[in-house]
Amino acid sequence: MTTVLVVEDEIEIARVVRDYLDNAGFEVIVVGDGGSAIASVRSAKPDLLVLDLGLPGRDGLDVAREIRRWSNTPIVMLTARGDETDRVVGLELGADDYVVKPFSPKELVARIRAVLRRTRAAERGAEVLRAADIEIDTGKMRVTVAGRPVELTPTEFQLVSTLVAEPGRVFTRGQLLDAVHGIAIESYERAIDAHVKNIRRKIEPRPGSPRYLLTVHGVGYRFADA
Repeated sequence: MTTVLVVEDEIEIARVVRDYLDNAGFEVIVVGDGGSAIASVRSAKPDLLVLDLGLPGRDGLDVAREIRRWSNTPIVMLTARGDETDRVVGLELGADDYVVKPFSPKELVARIRAVLRRTRAAERGAEVLRAADIEIDTGKMRVTVAGRPVELTPTEFQLVSTLVAEPGRVFTRGQLLDAVHGIAIESYERAIDAHVKNIRRKIEPRPGSPRYLLTVHGVGYRFADA
C-alpha cells in the first residue's frame, strides 16, 4: 500500500486530510512538527510527503531543505501563506507541487495521485537518453553529467527527461507543465521557472551561465543539442 506522511499541526485539518487519503486507499501517517517529520521520513520511508509550511518551531521550508539533502521523496506543500514567494522558494527547494489553504481535500488527493503517477511513470521506463554530456537512465531514474551522478526529484527528473529526449526543441512553459502531468495552477509559469532554476543548480557547471538547459526568451526552454 502507498504510504503518505502528512505533516500538519492543525488537528482538524490533519484529520480531514487523513480521512480523505484513507478513503482514497492510502496508508497515512500524521505528525505535527518538523522534527517528527524528518524522523518519520527516515524511519517509515513514505512514498510521498504532504508538508505544511506553517509549522511550529522548525518551519516547512526548513524541513524540506533538510530532507532534500538526503532524500528525493516527493513533496506536496500545504500552505496558508499568501506570499507567492514562499511557494516559489518551496519549489526551488525541491517540492513537486503545492496546495494553498483553504483547499479542497479532493483537489489535494488529485495532486498527490498526479505526483505519484509521475514518479511511477519514470520508474517504469527503460530508455537511456543522451544529449551533450547528460545521460539519463529512465528505468533507474539516474542522471549523470559528464559521468557525475546527479540527484533529482521526480518532477525535476521528468522535466529533464522531456527536454533531453528532444535536444534543440523549444518547449513553452505550458508544454513542460503538461509533460509532467501538472494541474493548472496560478502562476504556473513561475513554478516551471523555479524547477528549472533548481535543475540548473544541480547540472550546470555555472548555473548563472547555463550550458545545457537554455532559456528561449519570451517562449520557454530548450536543451542544448551539442
